[in-house]
Amino acid sequence: MLTSVYEQNKRTLITSAVLLLAIAFAYSDLRLTIYGALMPMFEWFETTPFGYVGKTWGAAFATVQAVHLVGLGVLGGAVIAADGRLLGLLLSDVPAKTVVDRSHRVFVWALIALLATGIFMACGVAMKIYYLPVYWYKMLALGAGMLFHFYIRKPLLAHDIDTLNPVVVKLVAIASILVWFMVAATGRWIGFSG
Repeated sequence: MLTSVYEQNKRTLITSAVLLLAIAFAYSDLRLTIYGALMPMFEWFETTPFGYVGKTWGAAFATVQAVHLVGLGVLGGAVIAADGRLLGLLLSDVPAKTVVDRSHRVFVWALIALLATGIFMACGVAMKIYYLPVYWYKMLALGAGMLFHFYIRKPLLAHDIDTLNPVVVKLVAIASILVWFMVAATGRWIGFSG
């Protein structure tokens, strides 16, 4: 019985365990040890070519930041389109599976753009963000968002959506919107913090 429950909910249980470990880690003394050990890596980030360009060429940093923000808008649009359809608020004349699948492709490309431009921007201001607690909150939110999207939402919606419990589908859509809103909000908070 216990084995069958585990097998049916394997990804959800693993993702929940990872999130609980991350929260426990955030409140433990081990966090401070690892946090201190990461400083040389952040110092190195500023010496990379990305760090050099990001620090010295303001126009390059601003251009990459603009692409980052466009990627965030596209990712947010993909999330709103797919989850709005799952909630029955948007695109109700198009099958939910079609909207979810097409939005997922756009989502993946936007996420790749966000990660690539985010790495570039982080290298340019590595020591600044190292000392910003909100940066670490954003990384936690981003990790939770990617885990949720790829290990809970995507596998669940790979099935025929019409056969799933409508309450579960709506809760997944609301959770998805909330987690990606948290990523965007903490990212914006970084801009106000420095």
